[in-house]
Amino acid sequence: MKKLKFGFIGCGGIANSKHFPALAKLTDKVEMVAFCDIIEERAQKAAEEYGTEDAKVYTDYKELLKDKSIDVVHVLTPNVSHSEITCAALYAGKDVMCEKPMAINYAEAKKMLDAYHETGHKLTIGYQNRFREDSQVTYQAARGGELGDIYFAKAHAVRRRGVPTWGVFPDKSKQGGGPLIDIGTHALDLTLWFMNNYKPKMVLGSTYQKLKDHPEANMFGPWDPDTFETEDSAFGLIKMENGATIFLEAAWALNVVDPKEAQVTLCGTEGGAEMFGKAYLDQGYVVFNKAAHGELEETKPSEAGGVFGFGADKLEQRDAEAQQWVDAILNDKEPLVKPEQAIVVTQILEAIYKSAETGKAVYLD
Repeated sequence: MKKLKFGFIGCGGIANSKHFPALAKLTDKVEMVAFCDIIEERAQKAAEEYGTEDAKVYTDYKELLKDKSIDVVHVLTPNVSHSEITCAALYAGKDVMCEKPMAINYAEAKKMLDAYHETGHKLTIGYQNRFREDSQVTYQAARGGELGDIYFAKAHAVRRRGVPTWGVFPDKSKQGGGPLIDIGTHALDLTLWFMNNYKPKMVLGSTYQKLKDHPEANMFGPWDPDTFETEDSAFGLIKMENGATIFLEAAWALNVVDPKEAQVTLCGTEGGAEMFGKAYLDQGYVVFNKAAHGELEETKPSEAGGVFGFGADKLEQRDAEAQQWVDAILNDKEPLVKPEQAIVVTQILEAIYKSAETGKAVYLD
């Protein structure tokens, strides 16, 4: 079987912690043949560690895209360049995985969606939290009708002190925002996916920069207040066309006792579901609740299950995501994360920022 040839644009933290090691486990199907980064040493290091013997190194992504032998491109750059590079890769004839968020705003995401439709190539966004075991269990329960009509949800993305101190995370010009666009995007993606509800009507949002001058006790070491340009916390109330309500909370730093990241609370007419545990370490679990036999009951799924679609053995979310993506390309199937879904996440995040700036509700078409 012909192996897929992969090229990577961006060889920083997310590439090395997620994409490279996951794809390195699929050498029977994948060859990593090209690496691009504006810092040549990073691309060279990645090529030496993960690439084929003849892997090429670039500092200009446009040169990488000229290589017609490359089948798939992963866009792993700061948020501001997602749209430009993804569109160029699609028009160059590549299937593309772009890291989350899809883009810094709806207009840029729409360009990506248009390119996807015009070229017919595959496009997915890096929302790996869908592949966690607790996420798959929750999705099956919600879509199977066990919760009934889900009319209220909370999207949780809150850290007590977890401000990233590397890369360009606090740089608003490159990232488009802070925790809302960084980790809030994961929680919102899960919530919309569980609810199968992608029609927002109205958004009301607030953002805060209250703790930038208090860098002590950060899990990644103290940050530099002088370069902290984004919000440190953000909150949004989203009203959907069908009347359902979603509350989104996102913070890199917030004075709370129990942080929750990339987790969701769902409330339906027949029951509820709430995620707990260290989901980001693949140690999360979900508790279902309902009224039965005249009493209130809670149930926790057994830990004996596996990740949906990948057999009984548990896979880390990054590995499950990579396997599914490669399988979608080889067998011409739709990837689990569809661009039509991801663009709604971007639309809502942009509306929260806009509402916070104007102090008014934002109504969406």
